[in-house]
Amino acid sequence: MYLTKEVKEEIFAKHGKGKNDTGTAEGQIALFTHRINHLTEHLKNNRKDYNTERSLVKLVGKRRALLDYLTKKDILRYRAIVKELGLRK
Repeated sequence: MYLTKEVKEEIFAKHGKGKNDTGTAEGQIALFTHRINHLTEHLKNNRKDYNTERSLVKLVGKRRALLDYLTKKDILRYRAIVKELGLRK
């Protein structure tokens, strides 16, 4: 599914403080996760799309940095977002 304005607002409303609150770490992590899942599905069908692969690796790095920040800032928020998005098993 392509990332439209409505999808972004829905993600931020669910994981942030509101639909216009795009700055919280939880909202950004949720958005990155949505995009990562989309790109992963794309790469399953297009294995040689190296530009998309590079974008995926950069997004994973950004999400990792935000998760590290959240770990240092507030471990409870980190645990909540990881559980909510199903990032760890």
